[in-house]
Amino acid sequence: MEDLVRYVWKHKLFPFSSTQSTDGQSLEILDPGLENRNDGPDFFNAKIKINGTLWIGNVEIHGRASDWYTHGHHTNKRYDTVILHVAGTVDHTITRTDGTVIPQLELTIPAHIANNYNELRIADKYPPCHRIIPTLTNLTIHSYMSSLLHERLNMRTKQIVERYEAHDKNWDDALFCTIARNFGFGTNGDAFEIWAHRMPFRAVDKHADNLMQIEALFFGQAGLLNEASVPAYYQDNLGTDEYFQTLKCEYTFLAHKFGLQPMDYTLWRLLGTRPANFPHIRLAQLAALYHKRSISVSNLLAATDHASLKALFATEASSYWDTHYVFASTSSPSVKKLITGSATTLLLINSVVPFLYSYGRRKDDEGLCEQAINLLEQQKTENNYIIREWQSCGLSVKHAADSQALIQLKKNYCDRRDCLRCRIGYEFLKAELGIKK
Repeated sequence: MEDLVRYVWKHKLFPFSSTQSTDGQSLEILDPGLENRNDGPDFFNAKIKINGTLWIGNVEIHGRASDWYTHGHHTNKRYDTVILHVAGTVDHTITRTDGTVIPQLELTIPAHIANNYNELRIADKYPPCHRIIPTLTNLTIHSYMSSLLHERLNMRTKQIVERYEAHDKNWDDALFCTIARNFGFGTNGDAFEIWAHRMPFRAVDKHADNLMQIEALFFGQAGLLNEASVPAYYQDNLGTDEYFQTLKCEYTFLAHKFGLQPMDYTLWRLLGTRPANFPHIRLAQLAALYHKRSISVSNLLAATDHASLKALFATEASSYWDTHYVFASTSSPSVKKLITGSATTLLLINSVVPFLYSYGRRKDDEGLCEQAINLLEQQKTENNYIIREWQSCGLSVKHAADSQALIQLKKNYCDRRDCLRCRIGYEFLKAELGIKK
């Protein structure tokens, strides 16, 4: 209740011009104030006429007036600046620390807002606000999507800068960790991030010219050279798998040389994962990229267009993987285990664009930030259930910048039922359109 009362107050969704306090004083709310999400009163510097006298001060919001005492505000001098207390239900007189009584407004939630809010909370169809979509202007939709995109990129910037700080302020290491996470393609993203943070990059640098040694380091640190990581029905084949035995021997030497400890192999998930996305294939492809030295900050900055960026990811796993998806299990010969065009597009969207944007933000290079967004606008929209659901509501999704915005909306608002912070939710809440379900 308190959140909804706060929302109605903030957005002026009730008659502000003429109302009364619970003790009969006339109220004219000229300005609800500036919302405060930190400690202290909920709204600062509100302007309210009480019995014709202008007051400038703070406003506190509660679901019930008695929460004033539950939260200890009556003994906290910070709340002595409150000029009006707003509650959904006024069930108690409230006072400042000196005992003076504070005027109160019992704010009744308009019926249509209460009904709309309840619908958003209990709806089992995604998105719950689907009824309002056809009524919204293109300006409303696309200005919000632009805001969501920047919110998503700023969130990614924070993550990338954390990687940069964790790796002794080395941008190339931060880039590799960012790309590695997205090589998990969702299912193994967390495992790839853990693995990347355990990689001894300076040790790998010393062996970058030797693909076999890079593969040994990559698979070894992933815990996948532990025989127990191989499915039980293939373990009898390990003794005759020369590639596995060579990697294991190399890793044993390198682990002793650099003091390495592998991660827990049980963090990797194969069940429910397409064979082409098995961590073994993705690690082999990453090893080939590292061996080529194609993925670096300098190469990203030097790539002037979409085609040259995609070319940086043009590689394939070593020949062993032509007939394998995991160790010791031979499969029918297939096409080379290339990084496909669709996979490359996802890496550009989820790795390259956020990295260029965060690097631009850190370097105060607005041109680079704009380049990152332009790159998104050159990519086709992602095709997943989130985007398809929004399209089914009549929403136009033109390119990857739009789809990234909608993914941000789904994960950070819809999934949390945080409709009170959503602009589309705002339009839905205040609507009195009489739209039938």
